[in-house]
Amino acid sequence: MDIRALLMGLSFVLMWSSAFTSARIAVAYASPLLLLSVRFLISGLLAMAIARILGQRIRLTRKQWLAVALFGVLQNGVYLGANFVAMQWIEAGLAAIIASLLPLLVALLSWIIFREKLSWLGFAGLAAGLAGVLVIMSARLSGGADLIGVLLAFIGVGALSLATLLVRGAVSSGNVLMVVGLQMLVASAALFPASLLFETWRVDWTWQLGLAFTYTTLVPGVLATLIWFLLVDRIGAIRATSFHFLNPFFGVAIAAIVVGESLSAQDLFGVVIISLGIIAVQMSRRS
Repeated sequence: MDIRALLMGLSFVLMWSSAFTSARIAVAYASPLLLLSVRFLISGLLAMAIARILGQRIRLTRKQWLAVALFGVLQNGVYLGANFVAMQWIEAGLAAIIASLLPLLVALLSWIIFREKLSWLGFAGLAAGLAGVLVIMSARLSGGADLIGVLLAFIGVGALSLATLLVRGAVSSGNVLMVVGLQMLVASAALFPASLLFETWRVDWTWQLGLAFTYTTLVPGVLATLIWFLLVDRIGAIRATSFHFLNPFFGVAIAAIVVGESLSAQDLFGVVIISLGIIAVQMSRRS
């Protein structure tokens, strides 16, 4: 892995992890589903415009259109929708820790659903990830973390894991950014009716909302996505996914620095165990 790939990976992780803190700030001033549907509309149009400039076109097979719909609803709609709603009640650092379980859940579901072989190192990584979650959850729930918010965050990462498995290989690499933009528009179309049905719209027009919304739309929404696919193209999906072991660290650190969330020694211990579990799983899948 060259220095450019390393910098790209670190930049992606920093942006991805910071999205939870910016979302936590934004939902304090606006209805989460409304906020997210507007964000996806803007991010999707921007991604498609950039893709058009890069020469990408909307040329998809029926299978690829299905993948766009599934991924748009499950990843962007359910995953981020559940997390945005959850962060009305739970801290951004906790949401980031739960979301960082993605590589572990993908490996587990691959073993259960597709019977993919998993070595002793992979099983050890899954066990470590579960142990780390139990360490953190025992402290957080006893400390008063909202159970509904926690369950929503787990539902979100579960939906993302399922989407990752369902659509793998369904979209060609020649028009990835265009497809990402389409997925965002699908999510916007799915979330807006949900917002109409289940939310009483609330928007407090403050500079904090403006800054958080602009950041989450442009940086995690568009820039991080573009860097991610460039990174995958440069070093491959499995090696690129290895950077996810840094997400728990960055997620809790950014939340602690930006919004002053508390961080206990038990939290740090659990984060270390989860990160080691992710490393072990990724090493086993690479081999």
